[in-house]
Amino acid sequence: MNRRRFITASALGAAGCFTGCATARGTRVIAPNSKLNHACIGVGGMGGADISNIKTHAHTQIVALCDVDRSRLEKAAQQFPGARVYTDWRELLAKEGDRIDSVNIAVPDHNHTIIATNAMRAGKHVYCQKPLCHEIAECRLLKDTARRRGVVTQLGVQWSAQPGDRMAVAHHRAGVIGAVEHIYLFSNRKGVSRIRAARPAAGEPVPASLEWDLWIGTAPFRPYSEKIYHPLIWRIWQDFGSGWIGDIGCHLHSSVWKGLGLTEPLSVKAEVQTEWKNNPASFKDIWPQGAHITWVYPGVKASGGKPLTVEWFDGMTGEAAPNLLPPPELQELAREVGLEKLPAEGSVTAGSEGWMILPHSAGPRLVLKNRQAAKPPKPVLPACPNHYHEFLDGCVEGRRTSADFGKVAPMVEAVLLGNVAERVPDTLLNWDARRMRVTNSVKATRFLYRDYRPGWELKGMEAYA
Repeated sequence: MNRRRFITASALGAAGCFTGCATARGTRVIAPNSKLNHACIGVGGMGGADISNIKTHAHTQIVALCDVDRSRLEKAAQQFPGARVYTDWRELLAKEGDRIDSVNIAVPDHNHTIIATNAMRAGKHVYCQKPLCHEIAECRLLKDTARRRGVVTQLGVQWSAQPGDRMAVAHHRAGVIGAVEHIYLFSNRKGVSRIRAARPAAGEPVPASLEWDLWIGTAPFRPYSEKIYHPLIWRIWQDFGSGWIGDIGCHLHSSVWKGLGLTEPLSVKAEVQTEWKNNPASFKDIWPQGAHITWVYPGVKASGGKPLTVEWFDGMTGEAAPNLLPPPELQELAREVGLEKLPAEGSVTAGSEGWMILPHSAGPRLVLKNRQAAKPPKPVLPACPNHYHEFLDGCVEGRRTSADFGKVAPMVEAVLLGNVAERVPDTLLNWDARRMRVTNSVKATRFLYRDYRPGWELKGMEAYA
């Protein structure tokens, strides 16, 4: 390559890094006075919340809607009379072609990866609800596909854009409680993703409004049963969801991951609800209603280079065994900052100079070991757009987001590694992230990936098995 060609290639490469959306095949470059054409895949539940935020972006117009449930689809379509409607996301991608620029995905976890991968391969920017993937192998495929296609991506950890989480990140980075020694994450409230259920002995007629085969998608087929899967409690089933940690884990990990600069864990171990562990039918079909998961991470600057332990507790208060609930001493810390008790959901960071309590969806509170020391001032936070608007701005302007797949995929892998540990309880699993293997358990390694239903295979997934 001569000098002239080298300079030209370098300039194009730099432009590609800056305007990533313009380098992906099939991606339309957004002119200054034109609109970003967006398609919503999944319009009920969390999909409805996504739509309510996306539609407020000044430079975005929702032009297509997709949902396997026509009753939900028709309701959403009333908000956007000109939008084209689909029940099959494959048809949407095939027919919309260059008419759309971006999509958001708000469907059950087991279909996230196949939709997101095909959308990115078609050159579409992708916003995907947490936990992003159903298996760790899928995280690798999504991260690599986003990088190769040069599209803008964002994981749906919307609380990370709120002042509370951002202040916690700033405190972590500033080292206000000294070298970090231990992290406690907890979500001990009740919720729809904890409902007890057993697989029905027989199926029931599928409602005329529901495309059940499309809802099943990549998962093993099973008969429809009313109020057991769709629309609310699919997350408890191993075939479809990722349990309570899949629902909440990414939210609570986010500020810790960002603030401390964590990397892939070294090991993980799970203690689980005894009733679930000792019931063969439940053990192989649904997720536990309570777990205590422990990761050990390599040392980072914020921990003074020492390995860092992160513990997760998700037993339901009043119902869980003590080992599935946060340590009692955390209650004393909560009272010291004026709380009646430890929040049902949030985190506590223990440091050499004190503690930081972060209730989920609220601001952090500090307890210093030197009770006479002045509390550090609240950090000055730069302006931050709505989490959804950050993604849409990125699509228009061609820049990466704070939760793009390349950044968050390792965090999601750590969360899903907790799922793996739940399926091999009471066993310390040693994790080799580079080789994507649990080095001391063939059984656990098998849970890093899954077989897709015949006819729903995802090309490229075999490379990560």
